[in-house]
Amino acid sequence: MSMYDLIMKKKHGLALNQAEIEEMIQDYTAGTIPDYQMSAMMMAICFQGMTKEETKDLTLAMAHSGEILDLSGISGIKVDKHSTGGVGDKTSLVLGPMAASLGVSVAKMSGRGLGHTGGTIDKLESFDGFTTSLTTRQFIDNVNRIHIAIAGQTSDLAPADKKLYALRDVTGTVDQMSLIASSIMSKKIASGADAIVLDVKTGDGAFMKTFEDSRSLASEMVSIGKLAGKDMTAVISDMDQPLGYAIGNALEVKEAIRTLQGEGPADLTELVLTLGSYMAVKAKKAESLTDARSRLSDNLHNGRAFEVFRQFITAQGGDVRQADHPELLPSASLTEDVVVSEGGYVQKILTEEVGRISLLLGGGRITKDSPVDLSVGIVLHKKKGDFIKPGEVLATIHANDSGKLALAKEKLLQAYRIVPEPTATEPIIRENLE
Repeated sequence: MSMYDLIMKKKHGLALNQAEIEEMIQDYTAGTIPDYQMSAMMMAICFQGMTKEETKDLTLAMAHSGEILDLSGISGIKVDKHSTGGVGDKTSLVLGPMAASLGVSVAKMSGRGLGHTGGTIDKLESFDGFTTSLTTRQFIDNVNRIHIAIAGQTSDLAPADKKLYALRDVTGTVDQMSLIASSIMSKKIASGADAIVLDVKTGDGAFMKTFEDSRSLASEMVSIGKLAGKDMTAVISDMDQPLGYAIGNALEVKEAIRTLQGEGPADLTELVLTLGSYMAVKAKKAESLTDARSRLSDNLHNGRAFEVFRQFITAQGGDVRQADHPELLPSASLTEDVVVSEGGYVQKILTEEVGRISLLLGGGRITKDSPVDLSVGIVLHKKKGDFIKPGEVLATIHANDSGKLALAKEKLLQAYRIVPEPTATEPIIRENLE
């Protein structure tokens, strides 16, 4: 069937079969289907939707458009984790080593940050010499030896998704549930893991702003993964305020280190223990979620999780002295406290705006080629539900430009809503789906 016929078929609300989807993705990746026809198909999908079977077939077609990582050389069950992204989300920095401390094989592909959300690779590059450019042999050897490796996504990993996403980004077809789910899951399936734990964010700082949309996305991705033969769990977590207190690459690394030493913020600690418990059970390294949680919590306090983190940094070329002495990590030349004039309770934080303030300071990238200042960012002192007195410090800004610092200070004050009476706050874990 020609691409014209496929567009017409979808335009009239009919389902595409597996062969049609596979040929369409193969031809588009090869360049024989022009952008204007694929744009028409994406818009037809936005209006007509896709069945679960179509979504699964699209996901697998994109996953198989390039290299499928062969992780058979890694012993044990390989478990991956994916977050839909948020502000202050340094989860992988803590979760990976913590899960690995129980013997879970964490073979993870990660990306860089874009826009108001940060990227794991950018944060790890706060360590001098750290690299995610590993050979397949190095990647496998590191996981077999210390149970964890994190590498950058290669250009051969789901190339159809990269090409399609760039097209969707400029044609108003990003926000369709099946297209979002297949984009995420194609990369996860191509990464070769046996089991996948999803951290789907919900709230102001998340891609999905409402709980209902976040739950729909989580359900869609779990369904795709199961149809593709993966052991799946999704955790819906709150992103109606930044995760932890630190926002910005090196600042988040410092908070991750404190968490690995048992001194982290309550919300981040709860999230990693929940995600880590599912990872440990899926890897058959714990008998139950309760057992896993107890042992993982022990390893955050007895030094084992932090020791795996040290080994991980060393194995990928990083300067481990910066893990032992976080003050050696990149630091900004300017710091200034943000002080409130009127007291009360923090009712709301415009989380996406806080992420954009970090971006303004230079802590993120607007395009994929933008430089990133690893040292800048924000450390919050007050979060939702907290009481703050007049003249008390709301947050501290870390900057390398006085003009940007002044603007960031002004914007941060506007990002907080302070009211006379306390209001209820949401728990960090909203729901678990399997």
